[in-house]
Amino acid sequence: MNKSMLSSDWFDRAQNSIPGGVNSPVRAFRSVGQSPRFIARGQGSHLWDEEGREYIDLVGSWGPLILGHAHPAVQEAIVKAAASGWTFGAPTTGEVELAEQICRLVPSVEKVRLVSSGTEAVMTAIRLARAFTGRDLIIKMDGCYHGHSDGLLVQAGSGLLTNGLPDSAGVPDAYARLTLSCPYNDSATLEALFQQYPGQIAAVIVEPVAANMGVVPPLPGYLATLRSLTQANGALLVFDEVITGFRLALGGAQQVFSVQPDLTTFGKIIGGGLPMGAVGGKRAIMDQLAPLGPVYQAGTLSGNPLAVAAGGATLTVLEQNPDIYLHLEQQASWLSEQIRSAAVQNSISVTVNRCGSLLSLFFCPDPVHNLVQAKTSRTDQFSRFFASMLKQGIYLPPSNFEAWFLSALHREEDITRTAVACATSLQELSSREV
Repeated sequence: MNKSMLSSDWFDRAQNSIPGGVNSPVRAFRSVGQSPRFIARGQGSHLWDEEGREYIDLVGSWGPLILGHAHPAVQEAIVKAAASGWTFGAPTTGEVELAEQICRLVPSVEKVRLVSSGTEAVMTAIRLARAFTGRDLIIKMDGCYHGHSDGLLVQAGSGLLTNGLPDSAGVPDAYARLTLSCPYNDSATLEALFQQYPGQIAAVIVEPVAANMGVVPPLPGYLATLRSLTQANGALLVFDEVITGFRLALGGAQQVFSVQPDLTTFGKIIGGGLPMGAVGGKRAIMDQLAPLGPVYQAGTLSGNPLAVAAGGATLTVLEQNPDIYLHLEQQASWLSEQIRSAAVQNSISVTVNRCGSLLSLFFCPDPVHNLVQAKTSRTDQFSRFFASMLKQGIYLPPSNFEAWFLSALHREEDITRTAVACATSLQELSSREV
């Protein structure tokens, strides 16, 4: 590797061989008016780019690194697994142990199928729901992102919002029409859709805590209402816990909010930072999957030994150290309050949404409970805020509509330094606004 090249040089070079120079759109930094930093290494809660600049990392690879970068237990598990070979296309004992671990930790999951990504997990969950119910229609929520499969790129959040793409080209209208969308946190509209399409809705899929239009927690009683509406109408409830699974608690958001779905999709943390996803749920539904049932799903690298080892090690550390969740809650709560206080002192209108170790900063004065409200955030202010934070060595998601992720290895000094940087950035914004 040519260490004399800058991140900007690498980005120029990348654009000749990679569309847009990146392998996932939000990494391009376009919405914040910058070019991406090419990362050389990570350790604990910190990153270093190709130029050797050090950052406090609040992206955490978009969620999987709840234990921080290069955690010794996870690293040891990966190295040990690699010594025996890294793919076989055949069953391994590690797959069984990880599946048993997930079933033990998440009460709604009686069986689980390992796949290679969150997108693939959701695709499988939707196929299962349609087969199990014999229905075609799916309901999703505006601003919730469930991966890039065709039927779910309807009013999706995440990179689609960041790049100004409300939907995706290449999705047939006929297929998109099988997906109905309604506002997040709006039970009345959901009930109306069930009345409008009686006996036709296979499933409702939702991020129990929305994290792809920025962090938007559920209003009190919202998830319980989804549970009762789906049960009353013969539809399945699918929780997309790709982000919240094992991050908010060992049992995920469904443990925190005491609502059990029929199916759950996982990703990120269950691979410990390696590509991994899973779908799990009730035995009767999961047994519809081939080779037991008629629902086909397959993957050459499903249950990859390295990913299974990394995920199992991560879950084991979390299970053996439950105080990690209290630490994350305290750190994120304190940081949120410091941001709010600094915003008031500098007369900048902000709303800070948080759930556990997930938080987002919206540049708007009113509460944010859905996509319409999230989109009132002043992205121009966020871009300037982001640039100031980056200059101060704080690596944030390069989008106003993504979550900040804290890890167990963020020390008190990291959080304090982040809070000071936020106050400085808000002060700079205030001075510019005058």
